[in-house]
Amino acid sequence: MLPIIIFAAVVVPLLLIAFLTIRSRSSERLSEQSPEDAAAAAAEQAEYEDEFEQAEAYQEEWREQQHREHPDDRLY
Repeated sequence: MLPIIIFAAVVVPLLLIAFLTIRSRSSERLSEQSPEDAAAAAAEQAEYEDEFEQAEAYQEEWREQQHREHPDDRLY
């Protein structure tokens, strides 16, 4: 039982320190973006939003079509 307690007392803090170190390094990298990287990220985000809006519009059309084809079904 004692080796398990010692193992946990040593490994858990080491894993926590490693996780926090990796997290801080990645956040430093993200904060040091160049203007080109920021513009590319904004364009990518805009593309995702556009695709999401298109998917929502298609979903609404699909639901209307399903409602016309199956007016008795109330599953949707």
